[in-house]
Amino acid sequence: MHRSQQPAGVPPPAVLAAVDSRLAGSPGHELFTLRLQRWWPDLHDGLAAVYGAQAEATAVRLIELAVAAYTARDPELARLDLIRSLEPDWFQQPDMMGYAAYADRFAGTLAGVAERVGYLSELGVTYLHLMPLLRPREGDSDGGYAVADYRDVRPDLGTMEDLSALARTLREAGISLVLDLVLNHVAREHDWARAARAGEAKYRGYFHTFADRTGPDAYERTLPEVFPDFAPGNFSWDDDLRGWVWTTFNSFQWDVNWANPDVFVEYADILFFLANAGVEVVRLDAIAFLWKRLGTDCQNQPEVHAITQALHALTRIVCPALLFKAEAIVGPADLVHYLGQGPHHGKVSDLAYHNSLMVQIWSMLAAGDARLAARALGNLPPAPSTTAWITYLRGHDDIGWAIDDADAAAVGLSGHAHRSFLSDYYAGRFPGSAARGLVFQSNPATGDRRISGTSASLAGIEAGDDRGVPRVLLGHALAFGWGGIPVIWSGDELGLLNDPDWAAEPGHENDNRWAHRPRLTEATLARRSDPGTVAGRLFTGLRALVQARARVPHLDASVSSEIAPLADPGVLPVLRRHPLGPLLGLYNVTDSWRPFPFSRLEELGIADAWDALSDTGVRRGEDGDLWLAPYQAMWIV
Repeated sequence: MHRSQQPAGVPPPAVLAAVDSRLAGSPGHELFTLRLQRWWPDLHDGLAAVYGAQAEATAVRLIELAVAAYTARDPELARLDLIRSLEPDWFQQPDMMGYAAYADRFAGTLAGVAERVGYLSELGVTYLHLMPLLRPREGDSDGGYAVADYRDVRPDLGTMEDLSALARTLREAGISLVLDLVLNHVAREHDWARAARAGEAKYRGYFHTFADRTGPDAYERTLPEVFPDFAPGNFSWDDDLRGWVWTTFNSFQWDVNWANPDVFVEYADILFFLANAGVEVVRLDAIAFLWKRLGTDCQNQPEVHAITQALHALTRIVCPALLFKAEAIVGPADLVHYLGQGPHHGKVSDLAYHNSLMVQIWSMLAAGDARLAARALGNLPPAPSTTAWITYLRGHDDIGWAIDDADAAAVGLSGHAHRSFLSDYYAGRFPGSAARGLVFQSNPATGDRRISGTSASLAGIEAGDDRGVPRVLLGHALAFGWGGIPVIWSGDELGLLNDPDWAAEPGHENDNRWAHRPRLTEATLARRSDPGTVAGRLFTGLRALVQARARVPHLDASVSSEIAPLADPGVLPVLRRHPLGPLLGLYNVTDSWRPFPFSRLEELGIADAWDALSDTGVRRGEDGDLWLAPYQAMWIV
């Protein structure tokens, strides 16, 4: 078909001309053009929703960058693009299992991480998330999230060449490299911010700047504070800038202005750069905060999803092996939108953190009751079948108690009171609690108190509670049995406790999240082989979970989890309706034996019941019930 006869929805002549000028006659011309035609509607619609009349000119600039990145792509990565295009559900398979760590705390350097690939493979890891390692500002950098250069690595970890070499080593071992891309802000020392402070008008336009407090005060009326203890407010005065600048997180982290198409083009180019370095998944950090709208909390605005859709479409054209993971720690009602709802269904991020699941696991373990979790998790709409949740018991961050007031009220609780109970419980202040967490960012105005701590310390292992190991294993079993990609936070597989010296390192003294970011030594790793230690019990138990999960096709991420009716308030039943038949996950969140009616299995068509987790048959008790031991999990097929 001649271009003048092409139907609506195809790239305009200016965009196609940008492709032809660089690729005409080359072997990759046809493939690039086919990808462009396939993903153009998503790219166009996303850009048009944000930039209006500037969308087409922006698209031409983006396609010029896309062609350059496509032609520079390593042949090995280009081959991976083809493989992943033929197997687009590769990341949804039950044998996917993740591990997250700070490179220096896990192995010292990037070269050290490469030397520990054998350890990761022993655990069953297929996805490795290395926390922020792009070059941050010197001094306090919010754990690396104040990036000074997106195209360089922290000098103490290595170089970009070392990062690319590590990516190759990981690929050879069947492990995908995951890195952070901070989208909401840059360090005050970033080149863009330096230029803005030097008075360059172009780069002032990269940020939200104000000559006086009129604008900031208007926004502050509806903005929450992320770090009320050490970074109150959302705006900072800068002497060099001679004005106020938007700083949601810290005064040294300047929020970028996504309403400026130049900012979009910059980040698209950074995405291509990281993909061509061998990164297979980018964690889109602080994505909920990208768009600012007066009179709102400036989170979860519709433009966020349009921006993500357009960026996602670009990567499908240039580097389809790359996945997006949304770091959206938001309320339950907003969560699924980061995997795509409505017009963005399945078009934004491929992966998203299931923060609600993590919060509800800890809530169940504290209360010994599954009713709130059943209500909250049961109310979530299903994720698009082409996406996957990232499920986890712990992460690098604090735990904020994202308990919805309406969910709490539906089961006879006060949302505020339950959040307060959880903070007290995990800080070890509630009678009978063996948890040893640390209160993080207490906000007297709202009563919000978040919690830091390793899984072992929060579960009671630090206090010597015998229930600690079973609690940790149960929590992981629920994360592994939900579907998606389960991720283990570094050290949790060995039961590491809170670091008592967390405040001794310069820059860490005001941030107790470093308590649950311990370093892994060779002596610590060696304990995994001793069944008499906590490390040995947990490592063996988690490896068994990984192996069991890989054998169960019902845990493919394309299948949604739903909450079955509760038979006992202490047992959470999670149902997955796979074409091969149903899987019923049962999770006893209490320290006592609990029943589940065997007749429920028969109603589901699971007559010859088998527990895929323990690889044993399931029998009806003399009273007609199936009984679960304290903190036992079962995957019944």
